[in-house]
Amino acid sequence: MSARARARAGRDATAGWLFTLPIILILGLFLVVPVLMAAWVSVSDWTGRGSPFSSGVSFIGAQNYQQILAEPGLQQRDFGISLRNNLYYVLLVVPLQTVLSLLLASVVNRRAMKGVGFFRTAFYFPSVTSAVAITVLWLFLFSATGPVNRLISFVGLDGPNWFQDPRGVIHVIAGWFGLESAPSAFGDPAALGVTGWEWLAGPSVAMSALILMAVFTTSGTFMLLFLAALQALDPEVDEAATMDGAGRVQRFLRITVPQLRPTIFTVVTLGLIGTWQVFDQIYTGTQGGPSKTTLTPAYLSYTAAFEGQRWGQGAAISFILFFIIVTLTLLQRWALRERDGSGRRRRPRATATTAEGASA
Repeated sequence: MSARARARAGRDATAGWLFTLPIILILGLFLVVPVLMAAWVSVSDWTGRGSPFSSGVSFIGAQNYQQILAEPGLQQRDFGISLRNNLYYVLLVVPLQTVLSLLLASVVNRRAMKGVGFFRTAFYFPSVTSAVAITVLWLFLFSATGPVNRLISFVGLDGPNWFQDPRGVIHVIAGWFGLESAPSAFGDPAALGVTGWEWLAGPSVAMSALILMAVFTTSGTFMLLFLAALQALDPEVDEAATMDGAGRVQRFLRITVPQLRPTIFTVVTLGLIGTWQVFDQIYTGTQGGPSKTTLTPAYLSYTAAFEGQRWGQGAAISFILFFIIVTLTLLQRWALRERDGSGRRRRPRATATTAEGASA
């Protein structure tokens, strides 16, 4: 490389850094610095007064984490209950919203369908509606005298008091068969101060209603991702499978879905992150009730810090939640890797599809 070329490359590099410097400073100021401050708070005895870096704040190591994870008591039990609630929330919301959004995208991807623009807008509309407004609407729909219970009463059944019933749906079903209390094998605390019978309770009736709301409000967004991916597929592959005699279901499961693997990875990743961070629906709707059956780690972190003034524990819960999300994301990344000809797994390609123009 000549001296002139090296000088030009140096000027280009300098110009590039100057153009990116503003966003680097913004991210550093509003993202990196707060994360580092929260990490320090999680290992200190900061009381929320003054600066967390003042001389009166001491380093206490992993004491905040120990109180949550290892020391028996109310704080450990609350975290265990919140983890159980959120685990059921994730296990139900992520698969349901992924499958539903893929089915919706397949439906509105048909060019011959009449009113396809209307249906695309209608399916996507709940995703852009205020979460607070949707939560208030949901509280009305599933109230004791709401439309859902009225509809259930028409078929001769008594609808549940959705947001007041603390029982898990698995316990409700077990009660139909006469199993009202915990068997002796499940009566002792199993993990994080929560008994095995409580771990197996399933989501409460109130959490089940919130799960339905989450699927209703998020499927439209992920539908756009799948729709963009479907429109980017080569139609000749599907036509070749049709010529070979493959039916519609076979073509969808064996031809279309494997080609959507990068988009499925993106949707599942975003779903995992969003469901483990659920907060606004809980804060607006139930505040963790009834009997803490809708308590989540994100809401528990808020209450521990802002209401209980246990700022170190609140920050510690946030970082535990961060590690849970990262671990599960890496696990599903490993599970969704493509296999090469030798049976080895390859990393999933980053999806190149976007939702831009998909709702047109």
